[in-house]
This record gives sequence, structure tokens and C-alpha cells, in this order.
Amino acid sequence: MNSAEVLGSMVSQVGSGDIKVIDLTNVLSPDFPVLVLPEEFAQCAPFKRETISQYNDKGPMWYWNNISMNEHTGTHFDAPVHWVTGKDLPDSTVDKLAAKEFIGQAVVMDFTDECAADPDFVLTAADIKHWETQNGKIPPQAWIMFHTGWASKVGTEEYTNLRDDGAHTPGPDPSAIEFLVHERDCKGLGVETIGTDAGQGHVFEPPYPAHNILHGNGRYGLQCLTNLDQLPTFGSVIIASPLKIEDGSGSPLRVIALVAS
Repeated sequence: MNSAEVLGSMVSQVGSGDIKVIDLTNVLSPDFPVLVLPEEFAQCAPFKRETISQYNDKGPMWYWNNISMNEHTGTHFDAPVHWVTGKDLPDSTVDKLAAKEFIGQAVVMDFTDECAADPDFVLTAADIKHWETQNGKIPPQAWIMFHTGWASKVGTEEYTNLRDDGAHTPGPDPSAIEFLVHERDCKGLGVETIGTDAGQGHVFEPPYPAHNILHGNGRYGLQCLTNLDQLPTFGSVIIASPLKIEDGSGSPLRVIALVAS
């Protein structure tokens, strides 16, 4: 079967339902929370929508809106340039990344039980190695989907889980990210929480290791994902294509997964 036949077969299987299309994206609305930084820093703007016209005297036959938001609002993509460690990497903004980078296989690591027991659960390299003994080795250039069950908390205060000392949400430690980048050559990390780092990620060395290490090595982040429970451990394909924003550090996007029925 040549490449054209492979593509034709894939499209036919999507149409027939033999390949399922799973939407991993939360609805982008003014109510969706954004990352809150310490008050001395500038803050991320939430999504805003202003109706221009909706079949009325401002536009009798058309409906459209003006929208505004931060690049890192809702389900979104982090490019390497987002973090200081990636600022000098070539072609590291969303408009300069090769389009093929937005497609890759996924590996779903399920740690929902651990995160249900401890909202501050920290994923370590030892956890990943133990997971591999039970599930199989992570292939190179995979999106690592850290399944925490956090998507079920969207719409509640537990989603951001803010306290006086900051957020309390699960995430990786430096050893986990070093292992995924340097030992497993991952494409990037996908999470259900607002950020790829733990809510208390500032306590690590280096601080915010997912951002620091991933982006410093030219890898990517996906945040605010949902429906990870509908993906197999291995075998799904992720399409995560951000808006082509000039010099953009990231972008809201619609992330989909292709899964064999």
C-alpha cells in the first residue's frame, strides 16, 4: 500500500468509525480559569468575547464575535520560547515550528489513583520506570500524557486548588522530566491541569522543571486537556496544531486524538 492509499484508507476509517476521533479539548469560555501568578507579576488574561452582530441591525445576516485572551488560556500549547531556557533556540515560536511537529503518537500514563489520594502528587523518574515495567517502554518522540483525573474537576474550585501558599495540583519533578527528555526523547508533556508543572513547582531545583527542562531542550507542553481516559496506553495519534501567531509563545488550540476502534 503506497502513501496515498494509506491516507485514503485512514480517511475512510475515520468516516466509518473504525478510527475514533477523541476531542481532548475543554470548552474555551470566559469562565475557564487561567494560571494565577504571585501578585508582583503581570497576570494571564482570561478569554473574553464581544458580539459584533447576530442577525440584527448591526449585521442582519451574520453572527460573529471579537475575542481576546492570553496565548496560554484554556487548552493550550507551549512553544519552547515560552520559557527563558528556550528563548535562544532557533525556530522556537509557534509560527516557525515545522507543522509535522504537531502530530505524534501518545503514551498515556495513568496516575489517577495516586492523584486522588494526594493533590500534590509528584511524578518521579522512579515512578515512570516502575510504570514501564508494568506497561512497556516509552517509544521516542511520543507525547507523554500524564493522566491525573484532574479534568473531572473543571468547573469546581478543586481544579485550580488555590491556597494561601499557591496551587496544589500534581506534576513532575526534575528527575521525571530529565528522564523523559534525555532517556526517552519525548516530544512533549500533556496534562489536565492548567500548567505542566505541579502547583508547588517553584520548590524544586530547578524551579518549574517541566517548563525549565522541556522548553530548554526544544520540547513542548499541552495543558488543560480532557478525555484522556478515552485513550489507550499506547497506539493513539495526537494532532495538536496551535494558531500560527507571529512570534507566538503558545496558543489555544483544539487537540484531537485518533484511536483505533
